[in-house]
Amino acid sequence: MTDYQAQCETALLEGRWDQAQQTALAWARHPATGMDRNPRPHFALNVIHLLHGEFAEAWTTHQKCLQESEDIALVKEWVEGFVAQQSERANAHLVMGLFLAQSGQSEQSIVSYKKSSKLAPQSAYPHYFLAQIHERANHLEMAIKEYREAVRLDPSYAPARTNLGVAYQEQGRLEMAIPQYREVIKLCPHDPVAHANLACSLAEQGKFEPALQSYKEALRLNSKDAEVHFSLGGLYETRGRLDLAEKEYNAALIADPSFGPAHSAIGWLALGRQHLQAAYEAFNRALKSNDQDPRAYHGIAEYYSQKGKRESALDNFTKALKYYKDPEKKNAILNQLFQEGQMAD
Repeated sequence: MTDYQAQCETALLEGRWDQAQQTALAWARHPATGMDRNPRPHFALNVIHLLHGEFAEAWTTHQKCLQESEDIALVKEWVEGFVAQQSERANAHLVMGLFLAQSGQSEQSIVSYKKSSKLAPQSAYPHYFLAQIHERANHLEMAIKEYREAVRLDPSYAPARTNLGVAYQEQGRLEMAIPQYREVIKLCPHDPVAHANLACSLAEQGKFEPALQSYKEALRLNSKDAEVHFSLGGLYETRGRLDLAEKEYNAALIADPSFGPAHSAIGWLALGRQHLQAAYEAFNRALKSNDQDPRAYHGIAEYYSQKGKRESALDNFTKALKYYKDPEKKNAILNQLFQEGQMAD
């Protein structure tokens, strides 16, 4: 065993996350002799990123340790080894749970999280990750219960508050979600995602001005977030400020030229102005980014309908119906087809 490995294991087991991260980084830079590639330090980094709620960074490290079957086998052997030797340590079971949850064994991870919680009843982490398993299984009430417990145990644990807010928002309980987002902002005032989450929930409540200010603050902190530019554009569009909406949709595409929803939104604005060719081109750019974009198919259907090409219009209405998840959108198309004397399969 290398010194880096032993030091990393000790830091993980003792919950010294910053030290574990530094040691894992050094371990990754200096693999043992004869090992060109070692997934284990990358898994340690993955664990730490997940604990901190750093999902983009966690995904980057996931690709270096839990993608290939050989890597998964090496990580499994390593984690099982120190769990066997340190079965009385809560963090050993926590790390095992994270390995199982990310290697296609979510149900088994529940057992590990519960063991960790039993050994460290004051730790928020097992509840936080157990909640995520329930959320993936669409057991939202069970997830909320665990997120609430994580927040009760550690009110300063921002990732748990964020996820609790998102879970409430998914249920439409905005009056419960918004206080969580506000608490996250108090804890992490420079986190653009926290401001964007608050903006989204305020917009859903119909509070235009507070939502606008929160979106602007999110973009001040991170001007390259295509999704936030797009959401702000949508907010402007609902208020009839189509010039500002288009500006934000274009800003989204500057941040990410492949951001399909912005192409679709620009297409619909062009369609409303009767700029048919510009709309058609925008919808096709959206489909290059996502060939299952229902708004793009819907827009192309409207383009063909206005051109008098009923067969092409019907074909694209059918595709829009296939990919729309919103029942209201589907019903609107069906009603339109019925009134025009057409019906989609």
